[in-house]
Amino acid sequence: MTIDGVKRALIFGVSGQDGAYLSRLLLDRGYEVHGASRDAESQSFRRLESLGIRDRVATHSASMHDFRELLQLVDRVRPDEIYNLAGQTSVGLSFSQPVEAMDSIARGALILLEVIRYLKIPVRLYNSASSECFGDVPRGSATDERSPFFPRSPYATAKATAHWTTVNYREAYGIYASSGILFNHDSPLRSERFVTKKVVAAAAEIAAGRRERITLGRLDISRDWGYAPEYVEAMWRMLQQERPDDFVIATGESHTLEELVAVAFAEFGLDWKEHVDIDPALFRPSDIAYSRGNPEKSRRVLGWEAKTKFPQVIRIMADAERRTTSATVAQPS
Repeated sequence: MTIDGVKRALIFGVSGQDGAYLSRLLLDRGYEVHGASRDAESQSFRRLESLGIRDRVATHSASMHDFRELLQLVDRVRPDEIYNLAGQTSVGLSFSQPVEAMDSIARGALILLEVIRYLKIPVRLYNSASSECFGDVPRGSATDERSPFFPRSPYATAKATAHWTTVNYREAYGIYASSGILFNHDSPLRSERFVTKKVVAAAAEIAAGRRERITLGRLDISRDWGYAPEYVEAMWRMLQQERPDDFVIATGESHTLEELVAVAFAEFGLDWKEHVDIDPALFRPSDIAYSRGNPEKSRRVLGWEAKTKFPQVIRIMADAERRTTSATVAQPS
C-alpha cells in the first residue's frame, strides 16, 4: 500500500503494449510499479526495455490460472491499484484457441477478483474490456456504455464475461473495480499479429526492397483506431475517481482497413493497389463490419479525450518502422 506518499501499482500483462506504456505513465507520476508475467525469468520485456524503464519495474512470475500464486503475489505487493491487462489479445487467434481465450481472460479475471475479495484489501482494480463485446452495429452508429453486448468471437465472449463478472463483484461485494471498454489502439510497440503493425511493417519492407507484396483479408471492415499511450492514461484516470464505473475509450471516428492500407503505403510513397493481395482464407468465421465508440462519458467524467487520431497514429508507426529499417540496413552483414 502507499508508503511515504508513494502509491504502488501492480500490472498483470506488463510485457504487452499497454502494460509498457502504463508502466511509464505510472513511473512518471511517482508510482512504485510492479509487473506480473507468467514467467518473469524467461520473459524478455522488450517493450519495457524499448521505453528505457525495464530496471524501474519490479517483475514477478504469476499465472492467472493459479489462485494461490495470485493470492501470494497480491498479498506480498499490497498494491493501491491493480491493472488487469493479461490474457489472450488476438481476436483471430481466439478462433483457433477458444478455450485459451476463455481461460486466460474470463477465468483469470474471476480468480483475481476472488483474491481481492478474500484478502479484503482496499485496492482499486482496473479490468480491460473491449469494444469487441459490442459486436456488429449499424454503419454510422456509435456504441456507448449503455449499448448491449453481442460478441462475435471467442475473444469477445471472454471479454464480455470478464466485464460482467467485474460488475457483479463490484455490486455484490463492494470492490472498487472499473472496466475500460477500449476500442482499437495501436503504437510502434504493437505486435505484428495485429493488422495495423502488419500493414505498416510490410509497407516499410516493400519500400526498402525486401519484399514485393502483402496478403490481407477483408478491407471493408471499419474500426475506431486510437493511440495506445493516450489510452493508458484513461485507465489511470478511471481509478482516480471517487466511485468505480465503466467507460468507453475511443476516438469517436471510424475508418476502413482499406483507408489504413492506403495511408500506410502513402507514408512510404507507395500505391497500395500495386502490392496488396486479398485472400478469402484470411476472412474470420464471423467478423465485425463496423465499429465506432462514443467517448462522451469519458470526456465528461474523466476529462479525457483522444488527441492523436487515425492519420497521426499511422504516421507515428510508419516513422518508427522507417527508423528500424534504416538501422537494420546500416548494420554490417
